Amino acid sequence: MALHTLYDAPTLTISYDYANDWLYLDWHGALDDESVMTGALKLLELLKQQNCSKVLNDNTRITGLWADAAKWGSDVFFPMLYEAGCRYFSWVYSPERYSQLSAQLAVQHTTAGITIMTFQSLDTATEWLQRM
Repeated sequence: MALHTLYDAPTLTISYDYANDWLYLDWHGALDDESVMTGALKLLELLKQQNCSKVLNDNTRITGLWADAAKWGSDVFFPMLYEAGCRYFSWVYSPERYSQLSAQLAVQHTTAGITIMTFQSLDTATEWLQRM
């Protein structure tokens, strides 16, 4: 990936991947509802700025349960992301079970219109998003 860092915070780094024309989210550390919602809103801002339609969301380095933020994501955030131009969202699960459950909650209940696929590995998630 040819990455240019656009945002760097304690739990999230967002980069633009020039080679693939997508935003790469590298979440890290222990997440809670507030950190997830703050990062999601930053993603929304940067997606509009970069005018891209794809997101590679990497949760491989996170822990924590963020069920309220997941519900907010499915009901509020994903529709806003769709409106901003996102069409494909490739989500790499955390190896930690509570984070996986939060991610599944966000994905299962959204009706935003974004094609969202979940994966266990970054390589598989990347390959899928490149085909979209």
